[in-house]
Amino acid sequence: MQTKSLVQRIFSWKSYNCTLFDKSRVVCRNMSSCSNAEQKICVDGVNINYLKVGDNNCAHPVLCLPGALGSIWTDFKPQVEGLDRNKLTVIAWDPPGYGKSIPPQREFPLDFFHRDADSAANLMKALNIEKYSLLGWSDGGITAMILAAKYPQAVEKLVVWGSNAYVTDKDVKIYQGIRDISRWSEAMRAPLINLYGETYFKNTWESWIDSFQNILDNGGDLCKTLLPNIQCPTFVLHGAKDPMVPEEHPKYLKENIKDCRLHVFENGKHNIHIKYAAEFNKLVEDFLK
Repeated sequence: MQTKSLVQRIFSWKSYNCTLFDKSRVVCRNMSSCSNAEQKICVDGVNINYLKVGDNNCAHPVLCLPGALGSIWTDFKPQVEGLDRNKLTVIAWDPPGYGKSIPPQREFPLDFFHRDADSAANLMKALNIEKYSLLGWSDGGITAMILAAKYPQAVEKLVVWGSNAYVTDKDVKIYQGIRDISRWSEAMRAPLINLYGETYFKNTWESWIDSFQNILDNGGDLCKTLLPNIQCPTFVLHGAKDPMVPEEHPKYLKENIKDCRLHVFENGKHNIHIKYAAEFNKLVEDFLK
């Protein structure tokens, strides 16, 4: 029952149903530029699924990077529909092996975050977008920090939440507590099974969890040594009640990224950009001005 309780606390908000969100709070403010047509583009030999909304030439490009097993609509619906299209061009993607960017099957070698960062940077090159900002949630935040550190000439500003620069024994125990998908509720399992199929979902989820033990066994560095290379202004947001990310992690980011601010949602958990979408979007828009 303890595992089930942890699963519910982490995932009860995220049933991967695109009708979950309150449309009175999250609306597209420029419907003429709010086409939700996903497209495919070949990046490094992979047909990457992506979405681009807000095609104003004067709008600031922002790439959204999802979390583990995440995709455009499971992770960023309130941002795709809610961020101001007059100010921002929002690009969201399914990383290789996630969402509709399959094949390939998702793999988790020690450098998988670096691979994702390179793929994301090459996606933006393929889209002929030279400068842009990043919104990274959870795993996507780790990818975003690596991308910002490796491609400083391309990244103007960085926003991350639910992310960490290193992994600890405590973190791995948290992840192991949600390993067994058979103990998840049907409401939590079904949408992911519909997206991936049960076998792919189960195997990929377990491989993701195992990858962090592997990273821990090899020193635990996710992007810790790269933080000094981040040159752009950075905004770290955190839910004070996040069961996945202990508070030491956002504090470490604040202390070790040169130009960094931290905002805490006192009642927030891991999903602050969904639970508090209107407030979150306003904070992001103000930061990206």
